[in-house]
Amino acid sequence: MPELDGTVAIVTGASRGIGKGLALGLAAAGASVTCAARTLLDGEHELPGTVTATVDEIRVAGGEALAVRCDIGNADDITSMVSATTDAYGRIDVLVNNAMTPTRGLFAESTIDDWEQSMRINVRSLFLTAQEVVPIMEAGGGGSIINISSGAADPEITGMPPGYLIYCVAKAALERFSTALALEVADRGIAVNALRPGAVRTEMSTHELGEDFDWTGWETPAAVVPAVSYLAVQRGDGFTGRIVDSTQYGTVWP
Repeated sequence: MPELDGTVAIVTGASRGIGKGLALGLAAAGASVTCAARTLLDGEHELPGTVTATVDEIRVAGGEALAVRCDIGNADDITSMVSATTDAYGRIDVLVNNAMTPTRGLFAESTIDDWEQSMRINVRSLFLTAQEVVPIMEAGGGGSIINISSGAADPEITGMPPGYLIYCVAKAALERFSTALALEVADRGIAVNALRPGAVRTEMSTHELGEDFDWTGWETPAAVVPAVSYLAVQRGDGFTGRIVDSTQYGTVWP
C-alpha cells in the first residue's frame, strides 16, 4: 500500500462506516487527516459514531488528525472545513468525497424536496468541494480527488430494490462529474476518480437491513482502504478520469 507520509487528506462522512475506515487507513499510511461530518459529538445522530471519536482513534494509534463539523450541503461549512485544514496543515493533497444521503422512496411517493435534498448532498457538494480544493492542490503541485460512488450508478446492475431512483441518479451524476472534471484539472496536476466500494457492512447498512440479514460476502470498511490509498497518490498525469470498483483493485485495475 502506498505511503502517504507528509500528505494531507480530507475525508467527509468520517464519523462512521466507509468514511471512518478510510480516515483510519489513510492516517495509518502517514497522512494527516481532516475528519469531517455533521456528527461531532455523541447523541447528535441516531447511528453511533462521531468524528471526534475517529480522531481519537487515529491519535491513539500515533497518527495526526483534525475533527471538523461539516454539513456538505452547506457551502459555508465546506469553506470552513477547507480553511480549517489549511490553517492546521498548510496544504491539501487528497480529498475523499464520501459523505452522502441515500434518499430512499418510491417514485410515486417522492417529492421535489427529496430530489433537491439528494442533489444538494450527493452532487452539488462535489462541485463546491472541488472549487475550494483545486486551487490549493494546484498551488501545492497537484493532488487527488476521490469521489465515492456506488453500483447504483450502473444501469447494467439490476439488483437495486425499488425506492432508490433518486439515489441512483445522484450517483450516476457523481461519476460523470468525476470523469468530466478529470479532463479539466489534469494539467493542474490533479487526478479525479470515482470509486465504487462494493457491498460494505456499515452502521447504516446494518440499520437498514438488520442484524439478521445474510451478510455473507460483504466487506468491512477496511477492505476499501488499499484502493483509496492507491488513488490518493495519483496525479493528473497518472491514473485519472476512471470509474473503478474497489473489489477489483489489484486484479482488473490499475
